[in-house]
Amino acid sequence: MSKALITGITGQDGSYLAELLLDKGYEVHGIIRRASTFNTQRIDHLYQDPHINGVRLFLHYGDIADSTNLIKLLYRIQPDEIYHLAAQSHVRVSFDIPEYTGDVSGLGTIRILEAIRETGLKTKFYQASSSEMYGKVQAVPQRETTPFYPRSPYGAAKVYAHWVTVNYRESYGLFACNGILFNHESPRRGETFVTRKVTRTAARIKAGLEEKVYLGNLEAKRDWGYAKEYVEAMWLMLQQDEPDDYVIATGQTHSVSELVEEAFSYAGLDWRKHLEVDQRYYRPAEVDLLIGDASKAKRKLGWQAKTTFKDLVRLMVDADMVSARQEAHLNSYNNSQGAGPERL
Repeated sequence: MSKALITGITGQDGSYLAELLLDKGYEVHGIIRRASTFNTQRIDHLYQDPHINGVRLFLHYGDIADSTNLIKLLYRIQPDEIYHLAAQSHVRVSFDIPEYTGDVSGLGTIRILEAIRETGLKTKFYQASSSEMYGKVQAVPQRETTPFYPRSPYGAAKVYAHWVTVNYRESYGLFACNGILFNHESPRRGETFVTRKVTRTAARIKAGLEEKVYLGNLEAKRDWGYAKEYVEAMWLMLQQDEPDDYVIATGQTHSVSELVEEAFSYAGLDWRKHLEVDQRYYRPAEVDLLIGDASKAKRKLGWQAKTTFKDLVRLMVDADMVSARQEAHLNSYNNSQGAGPERL
């Protein structure tokens, strides 16, 4: 049975990847950070008591800022594949915490690569690169050979992580791949990311829970795909005979304003009545246009995006509608019972 180790297993991509690998018969190990509150909601449906026979998902406390811990985990688990997805991944927030972003999103990668080298494991390594590395784009569309021009601390950290992965591949013969994934979304996306913020707020407005959505740059254009499909590309990269780097994208681009219009119209709302622009959500340096060319991935991996932009937005709105209606129903019940905070 193949073993895989996932950093960032509790995130959007990590949860979908864990599902995929378990379906393929893997024994899956994930690194989680110790916290005083539960942070495993996205994988709770996969988790079983490790004392039960036949369990194939195991979670380990750790941190990609702790090199000693990483080396111990590699020795203990002996993974055949490592998927490094953990990062401080919010681009706007990276301007507020640039040093932390560089440490986690950049240096975290070198710590894992060094752990692989020090332990001598013959493992395959996947590094989650990002379309944000292209930043002020030097070519349209962007492909594997397009020069990077990052426009945020996050993008700059990812450029470092990308090139150090290439360096270790060439210097030490590691099977190490970079997946340059363009924006990929789902109902599991964090609520502060623009796509989920839009679909969630549309659902909550429809349910009578909110009135406005506050956004920044409406003209920014992104290549948005479905995260559940993108994790399959990660797996495919590590099944090849030779390591390489791949752009994963839909090849289509849409503006934030298009996203808002699609989500709100699907929810039966006039977005113009509910949208307000807030300058605090603008980045100090904007990325105006991202659109990827995934022809190499199609040719070598047999991968291509299937879910359209419209279908992606709608499946996210549908999921958020369920949650919003449940909350509205609970609020209505509590109000009818006269339940204040002191009674709940």
